[in-house]
Amino acid sequence: SLEEWKSAEELVEFLAEEDFTHVELHPVMEYLDDITGGYSTYAYYAPTSRFGSVVDFQKLVDELHQAGIGVILDWVPAHFPKDAHGLADFDGQALYEYADPRKGEHPDWGTKVFDYSRNEVSNFLIANALYWIEQYHIDGLRVDAVASMLYLDYGRTPGNWVPNQYGENKNLEAIEFFRHLNSVVNKQGHGAAVIAEESTAWPMVTGRPEDGGLGFKFKWNMGWMHDFLEYMKLDPYFRKFNHNKMTFGMTYATSENFILVLSHDEVVHLKCSMINKMPGIYEDKFANLKVGYTFMMGHPGKKLLFMGQDFAQMDEWNENASIEWELLQYPIHSQMKEYVKELNHLYTSHPALYQKDYQTEGFEWINCMDAADNIIAFLRRGADETLLFVCNFAPQLHEKLAVGVPFKGKYKEIFNSDAEKFGGSGKVNPRMKSSKAEECDGKENSITIQLAPLGISVFNCTPT
Repeated sequence: SLEEWKSAEELVEFLAEEDFTHVELHPVMEYLDDITGGYSTYAYYAPTSRFGSVVDFQKLVDELHQAGIGVILDWVPAHFPKDAHGLADFDGQALYEYADPRKGEHPDWGTKVFDYSRNEVSNFLIANALYWIEQYHIDGLRVDAVASMLYLDYGRTPGNWVPNQYGENKNLEAIEFFRHLNSVVNKQGHGAAVIAEESTAWPMVTGRPEDGGLGFKFKWNMGWMHDFLEYMKLDPYFRKFNHNKMTFGMTYATSENFILVLSHDEVVHLKCSMINKMPGIYEDKFANLKVGYTFMMGHPGKKLLFMGQDFAQMDEWNENASIEWELLQYPIHSQMKEYVKELNHLYTSHPALYQKDYQTEGFEWINCMDAADNIIAFLRRGADETLLFVCNFAPQLHEKLAVGVPFKGKYKEIFNSDAEKFGGSGKVNPRMKSSKAEECDGKENSITIQLAPLGISVFNCTPT
């Protein structure tokens, strides 16, 4: 597996160079076929032999850790294949799965569902979670398809599902499984995070089990992702009619510990790569993508970006082919790669972008009402710093834009998506701005800035 190990070393080098803090891997547990991307797990305790040996995988995790990069694994306790060499009908009858096909089979996926009411099955899965954490030093597990486990009628037609003892569609056994899983990992998991891919409004996914929550550390924010992509794919002329899609997420941002996700699911099955979701001619697509990524970085919540989208891969993800590294020979793609690197560095070097993600005092709107001009302005606060984001989602230059500021002080631009080094036109604010006692955006003080077309300016705010 020398070739695979060389690829692993290149991966570590790339992630470290780009200043990513973590890498999330599709399921590495031995799986049935490549078409499913690893989500057809049938050997829960074995790293897949496709990419090398157990020792190779251990080396990969170790190298990532030495480079300061955390490792998260996708984990699939929601279902498993029906194939004879897997867990289905393991001893000639339903052992790991519910015997009743109305509970024990996913009609949409043609797979079996674990019987979470059996202590043996629950312990098998919880022990498996601890196995990857303890034996391979994994820093987190992202639980796939949580909603399919929580709802008894998930993907099932009326009359083809079994209500719980109260006549409801909640799977009480799966709820108890999650609470048990997360309690055990919290106590024995050496700080590892368990993350829920939960696509509904189920309450308190990241709430404490003792308070009635499920106990997850983080939850994927699928609602934000859908609204964000619906807005970004619009021609800027139509964005003013959809302004709420970029602001609505803040109405529930502190209800859970959210991760903002642009995952593989958004760049497959004719959904287009991220760059080809963007409107406009070729260069406009890149400007739109930059402003979208920057808004995402400024928005409360942790962040996830799928591979290849950091340098604007043109094609959709294909599990049978490498991502399009050859595009980096073109300046517009290499500049996008550098842009994401700078964004990552902005995030890691400014605690205001992550310290108070889930606290109301960590965020404040400056202007969320300017739909006509597609402008959004907000603050991010940490323990010792305040950052101002001014976002322009229209191809209109503002040479003298007044922006309300939180206090009398100095405002220094620390990041601008339109900088020439990123392939922009250079409409930046090179000089320190001193606030003036002129009311704007409901604030007593304001500054006047230059705001690039399809651009975002980020200012460090220092009170005087």
